[in-house]
Amino acid sequence: MEIRSLAPELAVAGQVRPEDVQAIARAGYRAIVCNRPDGEGADQPGFAEIERAAKEHGLAARYLPAESGKVTDEQGRDFGRLLQELPGPVLAYCRTGMRSTTMWALSQATRRTLPDILQRAAAAGHDLKGVVRRIANGGKTPVEVVDASHAVVIVGGGAAGIAVASSLLRRQPHLDVAIIDPADVHYYQPGWTLVGAGVFEARETARTMASVLPRGVHWIKGAVAAFEPERDAVILDGCRVVKYRHLVVAPGLKLDWDAIPGLPETLGRNGVTSNYRYDLAPYTWQLVQQLRRGRAVFTQPPMPIKCAGAPQKAMYLSADLWRRAGVLPDVEVAFCSAGPALFGVQDYVPALMEYVRKYGIQLNFGQNLVSVDGPARQATFATTGPDGSRQLVTRAFDMLHVVPPQKAPDFVRVSPLADAAGWVDVDPATLRHRKYANVFALGDAGNMPNAKTAAAARKQAPVVAHNVLAARGNAGGEARYDGYGSCPLTVEKGKIVLAEFLYGGRLAPSFPSWLIDGTRPSRLAWYLKERILPPLYWQGMLKGKEWMAQPERVD
Repeated sequence: MEIRSLAPELAVAGQVRPEDVQAIARAGYRAIVCNRPDGEGADQPGFAEIERAAKEHGLAARYLPAESGKVTDEQGRDFGRLLQELPGPVLAYCRTGMRSTTMWALSQATRRTLPDILQRAAAAGHDLKGVVRRIANGGKTPVEVVDASHAVVIVGGGAAGIAVASSLLRRQPHLDVAIIDPADVHYYQPGWTLVGAGVFEARETARTMASVLPRGVHWIKGAVAAFEPERDAVILDGCRVVKYRHLVVAPGLKLDWDAIPGLPETLGRNGVTSNYRYDLAPYTWQLVQQLRRGRAVFTQPPMPIKCAGAPQKAMYLSADLWRRAGVLPDVEVAFCSAGPALFGVQDYVPALMEYVRKYGIQLNFGQNLVSVDGPARQATFATTGPDGSRQLVTRAFDMLHVVPPQKAPDFVRVSPLADAAGWVDVDPATLRHRKYANVFALGDAGNMPNAKTAAAARKQAPVVAHNVLAARGNAGGEARYDGYGSCPLTVEKGKIVLAEFLYGGRLAPSFPSWLIDGTRPSRLAWYLKERILPPLYWQGMLKGKEWMAQPERVD
């Protein structure tokens, strides 16, 4: 018998025998619930035997049997009532623990989020994909009603999702395409670095979602709860069902602010900020202007994150402003990164190191932010020594720029589309799902080993658009993505180290070296970042204009 926890108040197990009850009691459980009908198996002890043993050891026992694969809505509600009535924690069992887990999931449908329920069940070894709709519907069996059906459904109205929709419609103008996204506003996130440096106003990086969606796209304004790829369906909150012939998954990633204790409640005050949030980037600029002496700490979490250079972009621009104001000698600048190096592509490191020395930046690698005390202005980092030992280092700060840990959205991580790490599992070249042939993914939620940047999504969108149409029989050959990513590293106001690279860190400059040498700081690259890239984003990428982004094809 193996006991697996679902929640503090409940664990599940396979068949329990009378001789197991003593160990169950010693483990701290105070009640047992049997969800397996008597006589189901030839070697199965009856509930009366379990109940007798439970009484001998001071445990309550209840019998709520369900046939295998036939847990009813009413049984889910009854299970929830038992959890409230019985002393806890409770151990529920059936043949494998699956029926007990299903009853618990249905009982929790109005108390916990769907991803939380699915994730807890998966951690206990139980896949609840067969009851996803019932959980999403508040623990009740929904009437099978398809809310919408489209040839191509795109999950996510960010840069990747809109770009691929536009590329599809440029190739086939009358294609039936729908985008699912609950947001009212679309953001140009690469611009937030410059908002934090006072170059852009925050409002310049935001437009209404309705204004940027391509003409002809159906906008389904809702949040995704789950995927059912075996049934070619996406389940929305409220158990609405959207069917598709082909699915494109591009919801971006999740910034996990809550993973750092003390951080959420101090963001935007006590000198704690982040350019990774629209409403906080102006606070970064405010702090930089106000700081005239003290300690500024900039953090970077473990990979993968969106735009791996962004944490240090904020640092360089801040240090440059302090240098220009003549106060840099009185400001101690520290970079604390969970990673082992300044940047993942070595060719760009020498130019960055020149600025590290110029600004007197303290580099601290292998240090991961684990907690923040805003009122005390202290940040605690976990470090791992050469022998694997873990130590905590606390740093005082006057300004703290935080980049939170990042992961795939919850509804992706617990879905059949995800790999073991929670990212959508696709072929890195074709961006087609490894298991489900009519599913594609691009942008930050995919498990491609490339940098998660808007520039990467710009190159991926035409690849996905072509391959979706090829899968539909409307295009020939196969388009392939080479891993292109770009990171304009803003090393000072007016100069950028323009990093461009492919899979494996191979350099991939878009311009001849006499025009822009990406390994050296360049004023022209700054002009590109400040003046060219924003309109290229709004009027090019989001409109399906594939300037310098035509995909490589294999016929």
